Order: sequence, then structure tokens, then C-alpha cells
Amino acid sequence: MRYRVPDLPPLTWHMADIEVEKSQFLTWVCHAPEIDAFNTLLDAAKAAHPSASHHCTAYIAGPPGEQNLIGFSDDGEPGGTAGRPMYQVLQGSQLGQIGCVVTRYFGGTKLGTGGLARAYAQAVSVALETLPTREVIERDAYTLRLTFANEAIARTWCDELDIPIEQANYDGEGVRLTIGWPRDNPLDLSPLENRLKSAIEVLSAPKP
Repeated sequence: MRYRVPDLPPLTWHMADIEVEKSQFLTWVCHAPEIDAFNTLLDAAKAAHPSASHHCTAYIAGPPGEQNLIGFSDDGEPGGTAGRPMYQVLQGSQLGQIGCVVTRYFGGTKLGTGGLARAYAQAVSVALETLPTREVIERDAYTLRLTFANEAIARTWCDELDIPIEQANYDGEGVRLTIGWPRDNPLDLSPLENRLKSAIEVLSAPKP
């Protein structure tokens, strides 16, 4: 599976803000490959704005479509008016490994449930418009047996296809290369075998 994630280093956030009926909505976005990264963002938002009315949240700590490592919170806003609309925007963006907090300062005018839902959704949408992203490719590990003479050719072939070599182990018979093959493509070593003019032994493969 290939999908995009926030291109943000750990402990850094992407931020944006909007104003709706004099209420200020500050959006914080982080790369959240695990829930702890999102929790760190939430702690930072609360520490930076301790007097804010609400810190509403949503996160997907996995690929798009993840059903378990997800969450959202209204943080005292009327039920369903903040966290869920925020989560729906994240879900619709097809981004993965993403967390966000919207910090609200109440401006004195009540927005109503519909107005709140639109405002929180808009706050996240505006932040995503300028969010830097990068592609993540989910990979499976395959270990290949090669002769010493064929190692350089195999490494060159992997480089040409942007296939990472995750490990190399040597013994008296040759080398065992563990490669990260894109999960969304069936393993096909025939082009490399044609280049080597010999078959390749696959020593280990992921369980189906």
C-alpha cells in the first residue's frame, strides 16, 4: 500500500488558524506513526494555550482506512460537533499517520451545533491545504541467496528500482540479501534472474 503522510520531523507541528464569528481556531498537525506522537502534540498544544476554551482532537495512527488506531474528542464541545468532523476531514484526505488538535478561543458568539461542526472541519481543511507530505510505501521483507559474484549486480538492480536492502549476511557460500519489496506488487525477480542468467533462491518470505 502506498499513501501520503505529513512530512514533519518528530516534535514539530504544522499550524494554521481561522476566525469564525470572533472565535479563533488554531490547528496543529503532526506526523503520528503511533499514538504517542499524537499525545505529544496534544500536550504541547495544551501547554502553549492553557487558557483556551477547548482542545479538540482527531488522529489516524496508521494507513488510510485504519479502523483501530484512530480517535477523536470534542473536549467539552457539544457531542459530535468537533472531533468527528475533524476526523472526517482527515479520513477524506486519504492521508495516513496523522494527528491534529484544534485549539479554540471562544469569541462570545455561539455558533450552534451546525456552525461548530463546519468551523472545526474548516480549521482542519485549511491546515491540510499547506501541509507538506511524503509518500510511504509498505514493504515486505524477502531474503535472497546470491553468490559473491552476483551481489553487485543485484545491488545495482535494487538501486534502479528503489528497492531498499535492509540487511546483508555473508557466509562461505555467498550472501543473503534481505530486500524490502513493495507490498502492493507481487514479487517478480525474473528481470534480475535474466540479468544474472541464473535462478535466485528465496530463503524467506512474509507469511500470507
